Order: sequence, then structure tokens, then C-alpha cells
Amino acid sequence: MQTIIIGAGIAGLAAAVRLAQAGHTVTVCEANGGPGGKLSQFSLGEYRFDFGPSLFTMPQYVDELFSLAGEDPAEHFRYVRLPDVCHYWWQDGTRFTAPAATDDLARAAAATFGVPAGRVADFMADAARKYELTGRTFLEKSLHRAATWLDWSVAAALLRIPGLDLFRSMHAVHARDLGHPKLIQLFDRFATYNGSNPYKAPGLLSMIPHFEHHFGAYLPEGGMFDISQSLFELAQRLGVHFRFNTRVTEIRRERRCVVGVTTSGGSLPADNVVCNMDVWLAYDKLLPGAKKPARTLRQQKSTSAVIFYWGIRREFPELGLHNIFFSDDYAREFAALEAGELAEDVTVYVNISSKLVKSDAPAGCENWFVMVNAPADTGQDWDEWTRGLRERVLTRLAQQLLAPASSAPAAQDLEALIVEERIVTPPQLEALTGSHQGALYGTSSNNPLAAFLRHPNFSQEISGLYFLGGSVHPGGGVPLCLLSAKITAGLLAARHPPAPRSVAPTSA
Repeated sequence: MQTIIIGAGIAGLAAAVRLAQAGHTVTVCEANGGPGGKLSQFSLGEYRFDFGPSLFTMPQYVDELFSLAGEDPAEHFRYVRLPDVCHYWWQDGTRFTAPAATDDLARAAAATFGVPAGRVADFMADAARKYELTGRTFLEKSLHRAATWLDWSVAAALLRIPGLDLFRSMHAVHARDLGHPKLIQLFDRFATYNGSNPYKAPGLLSMIPHFEHHFGAYLPEGGMFDISQSLFELAQRLGVHFRFNTRVTEIRRERRCVVGVTTSGGSLPADNVVCNMDVWLAYDKLLPGAKKPARTLRQQKSTSAVIFYWGIRREFPELGLHNIFFSDDYAREFAALEAGELAEDVTVYVNISSKLVKSDAPAGCENWFVMVNAPADTGQDWDEWTRGLRERVLTRLAQQLLAPASSAPAAQDLEALIVEERIVTPPQLEALTGSHQGALYGTSSNNPLAAFLRHPNFSQEISGLYFLGGSVHPGGGVPLCLLSAKITAGLLAARHPPAPRSVAPTSA
């Protein structure tokens, strides 16, 4: 069974492992020069950076792939659990370090915000309840197969919809359950994990903190790229053939059936094609003449980002691996994003992998991944916007990190510490990762029915064509991309039962 996977992103790598283990002859075509997609890496001088995702939860989804192949995960992929999840900063001087353990989080929140620990514990218990009722149903199964809806667990979840806050916004749930404005803002932030707006995203998504504070937050020993590299090496051991610097230009079909792909290096035959490319661009670029699922492709895009990668010639002990510097008006910030704009006062995320991976920066220095949520690209003047944004970000960070060492810290005080720099904007994200308009998570979840409106993991018009990754079900982010690979592999297994495999690892 010849199966071609388009894209060596995290979902494509996971699918390659699963399908090779099931007996498919798998070829992965990747336009870039190496694996990983958004989960890749690069260096600036002596500083190493992970290009994209910086938060790692649900490591068992990666471990499962090694176990599936009969290998001990600990021999090939190691990671550490974080005792603290994130350091939060507000402009009035309030700081809060969020412990990973739920009980510790509740006590710390009570001490900082004056909210009873029991209230926070109850909120987290409700997040756990929502996950247990719906997570395995709506995240681990296809929502576009009749068999899913005949499962008793689905019926049980549907019967509990009135208590799942599906038709109440995340912000409304947090305001009801938490009370304190800073604590509300802290939990509203979790909507950004799939590029959504907490004032519109359904309250069901208030279960997202459960992933961090129950299952834990982690970092691979060599940084986030270790996830991609370890799965790439596993796929090679299983006989998967990788064609890097090979751009697929068309998915070839005959009589509504896949027959192969056309690439920058020639044509390849296939019984199945698994597309790890943004689904909007797949229809636009790879499927000429195919019927497009118009309603699905019209869904609101998720947010994008402007990212500053800075090599900093100093250490900041008050910062951790994950750091958030909140804006003073979250509602205005998200209203601007909805309007395709950037607010003057923005929330800034700073990730510093060298806090744990010491080789990522020279001694006494740090590698800063500085991200600001941005609207998807619709033709904005990103050069002009980025110049102003850079100045505002530097000023904010200088004011909060350099005072009182400097009586009136300004942007240039922090800028003087930058020895390496790279800036990536939404148009560049599209060019580098194939994310339409730079939308990092495909479509947003700013709709109570968003989970049901995402593109399915298979084509309903073309036999043998499958889709996975952040732009289709179940959504964006490393854990959900790994689940999309599992769902898609299951769909192929139902159509083509597993066969004995032969291993002949190759790469190009």
C-alpha cells in the first residue's frame, strides 16, 4: 500500500510512524530542507531557537508512538516536568508564578489575589469534569463518521451539553467562577492556545488549563525540536522515505480517486495521499478543479503572531521558561485582533528555553522567543506595524524588567542587550509554514459549534485523500496535531487493514 504524506510537520511525522507500523510503504514529501514544520529550529550566532510551539503537554502522545513501534520511549525521547507553569506579570507591579500542581495553584492564587483557594479548586475540578465528559469523544475520534455518534459516550456528552458552558463564553465562565479580574485575565489567556478570543470562544474551552495543571507541562531535554527530531528518526527506523526540498504541486486524481502527486522533482504514484498542509491552501494550490467545502473554508481564521527572536547578552533570574506580560485592557486587545488590527497595549509572551537547555545560549546570556498575538494577514502593512510594535514591546519589557536599576527605563536600554535578532510576521509564517494568511491554528474556535465545523480528516469527495494537522479536526497545537495523526491513521486502517511491514529506511 503506497501512501504519500505531504508535509513533515509534527502531524505528518506522527502519521508516518503509525502508517509505516501498519504496513504502508510511506513517502513523506517536504518543501523545506528538514523535518518539523512549525516545530523546527534555527540558530543565530551562538543562540539556538525553536521556531514555533514552545509549550509541551501530553507527552504520552509522543511516548505512545515509540511504544507502538516496540521501542522504549525513554531511550529515544526524554523530557522534564515543570514545577511552575508560567510567570505572569501585570503593569501595576503584580506578579504571579503559577505552580503546576492544581492544589498548589489554588493556594498560590488565594495568597496573591485573595480568592478563596476552594473557589479556584472548584474551577479546576469543573475543567477536569468537562475534559472527562468530552475530551476523548471530541478530540480523539472523527466527528464526521456515523460510528462516532452511535457510541454511548457521545450520547452521554450530548445529554450534558447544558452544563458544559457551550453557549457561554470562556470569559463569562471565568468571571462567574473566579471573580478577581487578574485571575480572570490569566485564565482567559488559555483561549490563545488555539488562536481564539476568550470573549467569543465557548466556555467548554475552560477545560484547557486541565491539560497543564493536571497532566503537566514539560520541556524536552534538547528543546521543543527534540519532538520532531525523535519522531523523524523513529520514522526512518520504520522504513519511511523522506524527500526534503520537494514541493508537492498537485494531488493527482482519476475518477474521484487519488492516484499520486506531482512534485517539484517529478510524479509519484500513491494509493493514498495524507495532506499535512493547511487545508485552505491544499484546496487552492493542490486540487485544481476539485469541489471545495465552502462552508468549512469560510470559517474565521485563528490569530497569527509577530515573533521576535532575540539573543540577549544578559541573564534575568526573575524570568522563567514561560513568561506573560499582560496588557491592561484585554477586551480592547481582542477587539483589535477581531478587527484585523493590533492594539497599542498588547500582551507579550517571552519564552526562554536556555533557562533549562543551557546550550541554547552562551554563558551569562539568554535566548528570547518574544511573541505577540496578531491578526491573520489580509494585506496589512506589516513592516510599518512591526517597527512600532517592536518599540512598544521593548519599552514594556524594559519598564518591567530594568526598573529600579534604571530610573526611567526605555526601549533603548533593553535594545542594547540584543546581540542577535530575527523577526517573523504573518506573511512570513505563511511562506515558511504553509499556514494560510499566517493563521497558526487554521480556523478559530470563536463559535460554539467550531469543533463540528472544522474540516474532517478525510475527503468526502475524493477517495484515498486524507487531511491532518492544525487546520483540520481536532485543531491546532502539538497534542491535537498528534491526535489528528492518530484519527487519520485509524481511518486508513478501517479502509486498509494493517499488513506486515518490511523495513528499509531511506532518506533524501
